[in-house]
Amino acid sequence: MDELIYREEVFKIIGAAIEVHKVLGSGFLEAVYQEALEHELSLRLVPFVSQQSLEIQYKDKLLTKSYIADIVCFDKIIVVTLPH
Repeated sequence: MDELIYREEVFKIIGAAIEVHKVLGSGFLEAVYQEALEHELSLRLVPFVSQQSLEIQYKDKLLTKSYIADIVCFDKIIVVTLPH
């Protein structure tokens, strides 16, 4: 079986996401879950940046468009928040 990349970091993020889902349940818009997850990540001392713009390179070309990540944790893990 393949080993999970960034195992400890991913477990911390998933734990925070599960807590948000337990408290809020389903039915809210994405922005609500994102704000709640950011709060939970802060409580758990998980470093993150919200709405970070990331450059995209396609083959040898840096594209003019960028990707806005919902949350980037530990400077290396992109987290996408979705409504439940």
